Amino acid sequence: MAEHDDRVDALWDAFHSAVNMTGEELREWLLTDASGEEAFERPDPDLGVSERGEEVVSVLRKRRTDVTDADLDLMEQVTGYVRERLAEPRRQDARWRRSLLSVGHDPLRPDSVRPDEEDLEG
Repeated sequence: MAEHDDRVDALWDAFHSAVNMTGEELREWLLTDASGEEAFERPDPDLGVSERGEEVVSVLRKRRTDVTDADLDLMEQVTGYVRERLAEPRRQDARWRRSLLSVGHDPLRPDSVRPDEEDLEG
């Protein structure tokens, strides 16, 4: 996707507004989360890292000109998911926060955008 594309630009900006963690921060969190209390109960060698989280890390490592159509779909899904979850904040709910962290958004960071503060879709 080397050509300039308005959809790519809009999704790129929305995705990078919704995802407020770097690829390395997300990767470290995914590995830490996967090695939590239930890690030793898993019978297989899989680390239990979120597949979607891994995909987000992959997109975060790409340049805008290198994203694929599948990346754009993921970016759109993640942006919508973050927006949806932030619409009903539950800051004291660890599961709520972990669900956002698993796609690269830390709702406790000062730069966590609320849907009523900024339109995450562009």
